[in-house]
Amino acid sequence: MTTYVLVSGLWLGGWAWHDVTAALRRAGHEVFPLSLTGVADRSHLLGPTVDLDTHTEDIVRLVEIGDLRDVVLVGHSYGGMPVSAAALRLRQRIGRVIYVDSGPLPEGTTQQSMSGEPAGADEGDAVPPRDWDPGADPVLLAGLDEAALTLLRTRGTPHPRASVTQPLGARATSRDLPTTLVACTFSLEQITEMAAAGHPFFAGLTEAEIVALPTGHWPMLSEPAALAAILEQRG
Repeated sequence: MTTYVLVSGLWLGGWAWHDVTAALRRAGHEVFPLSLTGVADRSHLLGPTVDLDTHTEDIVRLVEIGDLRDVVLVGHSYGGMPVSAAALRLRQRIGRVIYVDSGPLPEGTTQQSMSGEPAGADEGDAVPPRDWDPGADPVLLAGLDEAALTLLRTRGTPHPRASVTQPLGARATSRDLPTTLVACTFSLEQITEMAAAGHPFFAGLTEAEIVALPTGHWPMLSEPAALAAILEQRG
């Protein structure tokens, strides 16, 4: 049995991992799909002080209070940032870090700088969900059927703005812990080229395993069975 902690990206909560969680639990594993403070079922806690440190603490406290060990810590998209910070603090409890269309971004990076989300101080406490229009963004939204798009439109919630503007501090890299990158929107060839060019997406993956899962940016909804299989194989 393996213990998994699953952390999703902007606007989503633990609910987004429903099918992945079910598949892993059927295989006998212990799975904790986490909603970060301020989103999904914890959206009532949204506020101006909810930042990257808060989300890092969410992960750390879940693992420590639950006395979880040999954890496979999974971060999707933005979730890779608090996962990377938490993994370094939890090093003795982590068996592997898996980044899903994400990665151990360089120290000092912000999610806003990487994604281009507007972050003006006068824009409120939250980043509103995207439009979820596959016609406008066919690459990122590839593989999502109408049921998945409906889930995203109805269950996605604003994301705490302070968390996307706070720079990442010390973080885990592939040299600290066994690390896997599940690449969805970039091919292995593209990743190799970008890593060689020093692109910050892949700056911390010098010794990481890279696995291709060709689909859009939300594989837990577009390819849940395939993603669950990849996670289980590395548990």
